[in-house]
Amino acid sequence: MAVPQNKVTRSRRNMRRAHDSLVADNPAECSNCGELKRPHHVCGACGHYDDKEIVAAADEIDIDEDAA
Repeated sequence: MAVPQNKVTRSRRNMRRAHDSLVADNPAECSNCGELKRPHHVCGACGHYDDKEIVAAADEIDIDEDAA
């Protein structure tokens, strides 16, 4: 069974974990609506990506009330 020969100190343990922290996102501004969005992702506010509409907005879709 793998058992450490000597105690690993708090300092050495924490130095090993120094690169495990999370990095904050780098938000970019949507070219269509100006909202902040993740780079290389579809804008959640307007549904555009690279100046093209990829996802139609909910207010533009005509939903029949009787069908639901």
